[in-house]
Amino acid sequence: MKRLISCDKIPSGQAVFVEHDDRELAIYHLTHPDRYVVSDNTCPHANGNLSGGEIHGNTVSCPWHHWLFDLNTGLCVHSDKAQVRIYTSEIRDGVVFADL
Repeated sequence: MKRLISCDKIPSGQAVFVEHDDRELAIYHLTHPDRYVVSDNTCPHANGNLSGGEIHGNTVSCPWHHWLFDLNTGLCVHSDKAQVRIYTSEIRDGVVFADL
């Protein structure tokens, strides 16, 4: 597991961009239930910045073309052929760690 960011730097209901070992990641602070999800930051459709998208429950919408991705599975809700990678993550002492 790699240390990524302190939880207090990710506002509730929002996402942040983190770069780690040349990987661009989005880290989401979901609210129902309160948890953190780590994914690749790039939308597979047109390379949009997912950390800049809007979170709706357990989905994030790409800010460019509004493709929705399920943050539990990484699958696009519009097409099962598009997917973003979700990384196993955990919180330790108020810090987000992920298995990259």
